[in-house]
Amino acid sequence: MKKYLFLLAITISTLASHAMAEIYKHVDADGRITYTNIKTKGATRLDIDPDANVIKNNHSRSNKATSGNNNGRTATPSDFPKVDKETQSSRDSKRQEILQSELEAEKIALEQAKKAYAEGQANPEIAHQADGKTYRNMAKYNEKMKNLQADVDGHESNIKLLEKEISSLK
Repeated sequence: MKKYLFLLAITISTLASHAMAEIYKHVDADGRITYTNIKTKGATRLDIDPDANVIKNNHSRSNKATSGNNNGRTATPSDFPKVDKETQSSRDSKRQEILQSELEAEKIALEQAKKAYAEGQANPEIAHQADGKTYRNMAKYNEKMKNLQADVDGHESNIKLLEKEISSLK
């Protein structure tokens, strides 16, 4: 088994070294451009720097220390569109209205979820056997209650997050 894993590792490393294939560009008589890894007549080989596709982290410790910013943010470009205070205030108040209406809707949904949970508790799951006897199906009941509780918990979490977001606007 170890022998096969060793051979597999060697094969993978060999294939990885050939992953950087040569790229050729061919322009036909109609002006259509074709890129391929197969050398064809009239195609020119492109010299592509493999490191050009690597994304570099510009927020390294040395950049933060030299930039003068504690948080590593870059300055806003001078041609970046600006919004006047009145427009921004209007947008913020509209956002607060939307969040407030979402909060009210979540509170209503929470009340409905709590009501459904209470109804679920009051109505146990009952199964009927072939001989006519009935018994409580606890597995089905527990699954139902778990789903109802998850619904309640989700609405409570949404309310907390909305309240936090609204308080951050003030």
